[in-house]
Amino acid sequence: MNNPGAAFLASWSLDPFLLLGLILLLVVYFRGWSYLNGKLPHRFPPWRLTCFAGGLLTVYVAVASPLDAFAGFLLQVHMIQHLLLTVVAPPLILLGAPFVPLMRGMPRAWARELVAPVLNGRVGRAFVRYVANPATAWILFVGSMLVWHIPGLYDRALQSGFWHDVEHFCFFWSGILFWFHVVIPWPSRMALGSRWLVIPYILGADLFNTILAAILSFHDRPLYAVYEAVPRLWGIGVMRDQVVAGVIMWVPGSIAFLLPAFFITANLLSPKRAEYPSGKAAPSRNSRKSPGPGAGPRVPALSILARSGARRWAQVLMLVLAAAVIIDGFWGPRPSAMNLAGVLPWTYWRGFSVLALLTLGNFFCAVCPFTLFRDLAGRVVPVRRQLPWPRRLNNKWMAAGLLVVFLWAYEVFDLWDHPSATAGLVVAYFLSITLVDSIFRKGSFCKYLCPIGQYHFAFSTLSPREVRIDKPDVCARCSTHDCLRGNSAQTGCETSLFQPSKAGNLDCTFCLDCVRACPHDNIRTPVIIPGHDLASDRFRSTLGKFGDRPDLAALLMVFTAGAFTNAAGMTAPVVAFIRSLEGYGIAEPLAVTFIILAGTALLPLGLGWICASLSRRFSSPRVSLVPLMSRFAFGLVPLGAAVWAAHFLFHLATGASSIVPVAGRILARFGMGTADPGMAMAGAVGMAGSWVLHMEFLLLDLGYLASLFVLWRISGQLFNRKRMGGFLVWAALATLLFASAIWIILQPMEMRGMAG
Repeated sequence: MNNPGAAFLASWSLDPFLLLGLILLLVVYFRGWSYLNGKLPHRFPPWRLTCFAGGLLTVYVAVASPLDAFAGFLLQVHMIQHLLLTVVAPPLILLGAPFVPLMRGMPRAWARELVAPVLNGRVGRAFVRYVANPATAWILFVGSMLVWHIPGLYDRALQSGFWHDVEHFCFFWSGILFWFHVVIPWPSRMALGSRWLVIPYILGADLFNTILAAILSFHDRPLYAVYEAVPRLWGIGVMRDQVVAGVIMWVPGSIAFLLPAFFITANLLSPKRAEYPSGKAAPSRNSRKSPGPGAGPRVPALSILARSGARRWAQVLMLVLAAAVIIDGFWGPRPSAMNLAGVLPWTYWRGFSVLALLTLGNFFCAVCPFTLFRDLAGRVVPVRRQLPWPRRLNNKWMAAGLLVVFLWAYEVFDLWDHPSATAGLVVAYFLSITLVDSIFRKGSFCKYLCPIGQYHFAFSTLSPREVRIDKPDVCARCSTHDCLRGNSAQTGCETSLFQPSKAGNLDCTFCLDCVRACPHDNIRTPVIIPGHDLASDRFRSTLGKFGDRPDLAALLMVFTAGAFTNAAGMTAPVVAFIRSLEGYGIAEPLAVTFIILAGTALLPLGLGWICASLSRRFSSPRVSLVPLMSRFAFGLVPLGAAVWAAHFLFHLATGASSIVPVAGRILARFGMGTADPGMAMAGAVGMAGSWVLHMEFLLLDLGYLASLFVLWRISGQLFNRKRMGGFLVWAALATLLFASAIWIILQPMEMRGMAG
């Protein structure tokens, strides 16, 4: 093919049967819609006509445009064609609510003598009832997707025009059946029983879409023989074409499933308007119903920590492990895969801290060994008077900066590969918290400086547990406020959180001192909706309102952007790019420094400013730019947390057995075994498998949906009825970040800290 570009543009099909059929269908629909628009304008507004016409146009583009002609040469083009027929055209057509307009628009004789007898007959009703069943629709849709991607059938479809048409028929009509139960076009009724069941209905189909995409992206040889025999266009190799096709199926395909799931969830969770009798005020949106006696049962691990002395014993254990990391880091072997300082912090602690944050809450801050060392040091050298933290520094700016410094040091000094550097970092932590909290009030280091603590605070906004009061009226009658001030038996909250006005998990270390100090047993750790507090901007203890805290928003932006920067820094393309800069005289530390600063500070600030400006322009120019950026920064936290979780859990899974060689070496040192060098290789095997990749993408999907929902709620609070314009801007940014996260996960990664 001498000129593929010219051939591509000249490959439009003018099939008269297809073209006339689609035009006739549009004319019939338009005729019926025009009548119904005059009678029922609220049911058939102009956007329904636009959707239906757009759906028909999508069908034509999919089967008659150059996409169809070039599908036999490029798998990625064929994948675009499939997506148009399965997840674009069917929902657009159904959004047009086509059944009544088509019946009303066709000649009455046709409707009365042809269509009605077929649909109302016994066989017709049974057939419609069977194919319209949600289970049947889901099985046909997913089955069609799976069956037609079997290599033999896929190749047959490309080699035979008849079977290619059958394939398109299956994709399109199974798509109509599947999306019918998502869109529920008027006047149809919901067949799933509950609108909530649509969410697993959609996500289940997305799971199989993800599995197929993963197979295409990671298979080590061409799956379809037909593409090995055809000319390669534009120099695109067969394997590269297959990987790109997998990414197209993965990212746009997943978004096509996730966006409807998001809008349905947002609609179900949005407060419904209600009418109240005259003279009776509607309940306040900010009022929180008391959970009642015994509400909010404590999870066992937190119940144990709430007992006197239990937290201290947990801290002692962590202190022993920290001491072992320091000793082995300074005096143990240099290979990080054989050293506790290379394994415990960077494989196990990070992975298990994420698991704890996603299940229990800020568990590792509760058992932090650094605060125990500080308390022990304070007993040895008593400090009579401590200064209050300086008012000018009573913010999160230093914490955000230190988090950037921590991420920078991790990359520049290769902490995972230098046990002595890791040991030095742990020692510096012990000295810093002891020094700061001996000069200033206890808890100052945790609240204003500790980068690890700030990371945990940000992540804990997605935790399913929260420390909160049980009965507000009990706190209203309390005059001692022991939860804050403490008493003779127990200290109060070191981060100065007053429980009656506390909301969310920010600045809460989950130490449960307030639980032990409360004389009324009125503080619980109930199960909450993860991330629910991110969308709220009510006043909260020591934090005020989120919109008034650009420093807190900056910290959360660093948290979110740091997830992408840290993960991308381990991918092969980024590593190759950094090394290529050495040819231009740019040393690796300087290149890494620029990437960290750009990725965690400059780029987020620029994107935030652009999105805030656009959303204000499209929705309400009266909202100030800085509060706008501050509020919407909270909406991206779930996606950032999902990237951190996917990244760290990947390392935990792939390095699950990395403790084996280290333990073997330590036991051999005490005469309880023999150190086997081959154990280092065994320790690198881990538990990695396809399930790890599926779990990563499940986390990313959930984070993306959660971010869209929080952004939707924030947009509604800031712009009220003009929320859509502002939301779409930030949703576009979230979608871009989601696609970037998919790309990062698909790249080969360095197996840091593992024997190889």
